[in-house]
Amino acid sequence: METSASVLPAGQNGLMSRQGFEDAIRQVGAERYHSLHPFHKLLHGGHCTHSQVQAWVLNRFYYQSRIPLKDAALLSRMEDPELRREWRKRIEDHDGSGKNEGGIERWLVLAEAVGLERTYVLSLAGVLPATRFAVDAYIHFVRERPLLEAIASSLTELFAPKIHEERISGLLEHYDFANDTTIAYFKRRLKEAPEDVAFTLDYVLSTAETRKEQDSVVAAVRFKTDLLWAQLDALYHAYVAPGHIPPGAFVPGEAP
Repeated sequence: METSASVLPAGQNGLMSRQGFEDAIRQVGAERYHSLHPFHKLLHGGHCTHSQVQAWVLNRFYYQSRIPLKDAALLSRMEDPELRREWRKRIEDHDGSGKNEGGIERWLVLAEAVGLERTYVLSLAGVLPATRFAVDAYIHFVRERPLLEAIASSLTELFAPKIHEERISGLLEHYDFANDTTIAYFKRRLKEAPEDVAFTLDYVLSTAETRKEQDSVVAAVRFKTDLLWAQLDALYHAYVAPGHIPPGAFVPGEAP
């Protein structure tokens, strides 16, 4: 596996050029984005059982439900009104506003389509402990790390359109529950994610003025890819092989 330039000590090669800096960020996705995880290969290839799909939808909902909390935490740290105006759109994208039902509601539609009760999903009962720990670590990260790093952690959106395209085609091809209504979340993100990332990438590339800051940005993106990967590791361990479901987590056939 190639090693990105970002792992070099700060200042060893001096400040990266703007293009070199962006390349280092993108290299993290090429090496570590969760589209490479075995669970997603099973899911997109139509090889997941119905209960495995349910487990994925249920656990991913915990992540979806916490994104507005993460963004609210970020907003509370932003002193620049222009930056706040840009960022609060992300909360509306997930929570909804006006005629936009929001990403969380679209995910609940998907959950019902795979046979999960809405009240059960909203209760967050059955979510894997490792999912909670990983997602909660994300909220702690954006609250505690320097603002530049906290903002940079959302740059995994750079890599999201490709996985959404794969997911849309894979779900439609292989699963009966998939249709334009039930996979609306992913279709909407094909439009929202590029809009979000265009602003964030420009902000990060323009704001990081030292090699140390550049390296911290790349490390923040790496942290986020690790977090996403860890969630799928937990799913794979619990529901694929060898299938060790921890106490209190979702058990196929037993959820309301």
